Amino acid sequence: MIISASYRTDIPAFYGEWFMARLREGHCKVSNPYNGTENRVPLGRDDVDGFVFWTKNLGPFLPHLEEIDALGYPFIIQHTINGYPRELEGRVVDWRDSVEQAHAVAERYGPRTVVWRYDPIVVTNTMTLEQHITRFNAMARALEGAVDEVVVSFAQMYQKTTTNMNRAAAEQGFRWFDPSDWSKRELVSDLVQVAAERRMQLSVCSQKKYAVGGAQEAACVDAYRLSDVAGYPIKAKRKGNREGCCCFESRDIGAYNSCPHGCIYCYAVEDHARAEKAYEAREDKGEILVGAGVTGRNEQIRGG
Repeated sequence: MIISASYRTDIPAFYGEWFMARLREGHCKVSNPYNGTENRVPLGRDDVDGFVFWTKNLGPFLPHLEEIDALGYPFIIQHTINGYPRELEGRVVDWRDSVEQAHAVAERYGPRTVVWRYDPIVVTNTMTLEQHITRFNAMARALEGAVDEVVVSFAQMYQKTTTNMNRAAAEQGFRWFDPSDWSKRELVSDLVQVAAERRMQLSVCSQKKYAVGGAQEAACVDAYRLSDVAGYPIKAKRKGNREGCCCFESRDIGAYNSCPHGCIYCYAVEDHARAEKAYEAREDKGEILVGAGVTGRNEQIRGG
């Protein structure tokens, strides 16, 4: 079983102590986001094929990777580095710090360990399509040698996400747009070329219609990459989390409405005040990350 930690929240940035406590105990509990029931998930070495970590700030988790590696667990890291203005990503670390983290991991654990996520792509009057190309180019140059794949997708504006974006735009004085499909394909084609110049394959997450110009469809939970890192084959079946998702089967151990990064576009946080409350109420020694009674339910499902 591959464990995802987590596309529902940023465990490496905020819940690393909880994760390590559960790893040492050999299990955790996960709350079902639909009905609140709790299920036990084994985390013993014989139960886990490997981990996929998702984060925007790997810094607090770097020391823990040493112990995870020493225990024999292979892992890959989906590292989101967008470099967006504070109006979109309220508390995310500077992208240059994230680049240093990616290089540190690649040097220690190998260049197949980290995947760069430029995701989701959000277009505003302060982050135009042209500015995305410029920013992506700078980041790709800085990340060359540390990653061999970059995953992109365009923001999906669920109802609550749209509400949050509109509220932030009104409060902070920016405007956001949902570009045409043609504009999105043109941008992907441009980014593919930039990525290739930096020895990276660009892939598109769960949005096949934008996989153009040499872009591939992404498998963010990737048993093949995990096998490369482990040094032996890891068997898993394809089982996407939503239509168009090419991920391999995994079990996510996170919780919605628990990440305090403050990203306005986030699909996994309906209410940022609730997310702050969940983080403040965390129990590092508890079996469950955050209970449904704190986070509430979230009907949005993430494709890896």
